[in-house]
Amino acid sequence: MDVSQLSGLDRASIPSNPHFTWQNHAMAKSDSGKSSGKRIVAAKPGEFPGKIVDIDVSSEMSDSFLEYAYSVIYSRALPDARDGLKPVHRRILHQMSEMGLRPDKGHVKSARVVGEVMGKLHPHGDGAIYDALVRMAQNFSMRLPLVDGHGNFGSLDAGPAAMRYTEARLASAALMMVEEADEDTVDFGANYDGQILEPLVLPAAFPNLLVNGATGIAVGMATNMAPHNLGEVIQATKHLIENPSATLKQLMKIIPAPDFPTGGSLIGKEGILEAYQSGKGAFKVRAKVEIGKVSARKSGITITELPFNIGPEKVVERISELVKSKKIQGISDIIDLTDGQSGTKVVVEVKNGFEPEAVLENLYKLTPLEDAFSINAVALVNGKPKTLGLKELLQVFIDHRIQVVTRRSNFRKAKATARLNLVEGLLKAIIDIDKVVKIIRGSDDANEAKEALMKSFKLSEEQATYILDMPLRRLTKMSKIELDAEAKELKSTISKLTALLKSEEALRNQVSDELSEVSAKYATARRTLIA
Repeated sequence: MDVSQLSGLDRASIPSNPHFTWQNHAMAKSDSGKSSGKRIVAAKPGEFPGKIVDIDVSSEMSDSFLEYAYSVIYSRALPDARDGLKPVHRRILHQMSEMGLRPDKGHVKSARVVGEVMGKLHPHGDGAIYDALVRMAQNFSMRLPLVDGHGNFGSLDAGPAAMRYTEARLASAALMMVEEADEDTVDFGANYDGQILEPLVLPAAFPNLLVNGATGIAVGMATNMAPHNLGEVIQATKHLIENPSATLKQLMKIIPAPDFPTGGSLIGKEGILEAYQSGKGAFKVRAKVEIGKVSARKSGITITELPFNIGPEKVVERISELVKSKKIQGISDIIDLTDGQSGTKVVVEVKNGFEPEAVLENLYKLTPLEDAFSINAVALVNGKPKTLGLKELLQVFIDHRIQVVTRRSNFRKAKATARLNLVEGLLKAIIDIDKVVKIIRGSDDANEAKEALMKSFKLSEEQATYILDMPLRRLTKMSKIELDAEAKELKSTISKLTALLKSEEALRNQVSDELSEVSAKYATARRTLIA
């Protein structure tokens, strides 16, 4: 859906800057009966403050609504298909990385993280930032949590403690999202006040949008994407890298369905196929249950896994209501044994004379033990909202990752080339270190010493400047063997990077190999069964 559909205005009228300044308006009726108003305009230097101009309210409302819609869609509600993050999540991870909150460091108060993010990158409410931080730390919300939380980060039935009580740091998986951002792998842009730079997208070493899913409500559109199994997603990505013409059927043999962090069982393969084809589809998720003896005399149903985003308290409350209103028969007691250690466990005792299987079927029909999940895979692609199927989602990530590896390789090659140039200069100078020292001591100033070094040892200006800037004690202790070994290693690195950059196949293989490393480290078994 194009943003211009939200209004009668032309798409070109949308401002390019996602940050807007709202102005106060005073509505009035003009002599002709048309709505009119007044806008307070910022005065120029030397002018009287509070200059007021007449405006047409209808056109102003159209313009303002379009600006608002544009801001919500592009800067708040929809994730980027490349790294799978909304701006608030991206800013949290980037700022935590800038603060040095790595997995091997201690936790810090969540309030400190929220304050840093709000003050430097995300000028919105602290509640919205903390909610986003909390979600990235919840193992029942994220298939692969990106924040390592310490303290009460909530449950399916209860919210988290206040940010002044909880602590956080980056999870090890989050390093794969933010690492290499300082190697010119992604573009940076000015923050809201133009004081510092922030990444417009993260390098993202794995397809985060598919792995962790996303939800968001914008103006005129919304997104709701299910989480998937990391190992399956990476395997499918590698298959598509090796076989660009792979069909959806082939990919679905590897990724048969979503994989929710809370487990459960999926029902409705047609809806899953439709979602993977068109980006829109619905299916049902059922709780995982065990039927058997729950006491010496009674049989019952033990619920061990629930549908995504359904808490045990909600289930118990609903069953209790149905029993009291006599809409369901055969239940004698409900016991909630759920805790943070053993996980979900709700025991439903069945009266003698009733079949547990029949009671369970009624529970599926009347309670959240069976819940519908609708996929609406809308994400930003090249700055525009687009509905994507499974293959398209994987391809967007592959293209992004190839670009990241290309830019990283160019950066590392340039860095190694610059260092090799300096090492070669040192190798020339170290042959006669006494002469170098004599030239430096005998020169009246740095420029004279630099010219003399360049002439005597045939050095470039950069090499001579580097030698002059180096402490004398360090220069005299330089070892030719060590410098030769470093030069050899740098030449090998440059050669490998040059070969990598010349071959598109080599780049694709590099992306595939790095994905294999991620899978080996973080992949886990599927939790959600497919009925």
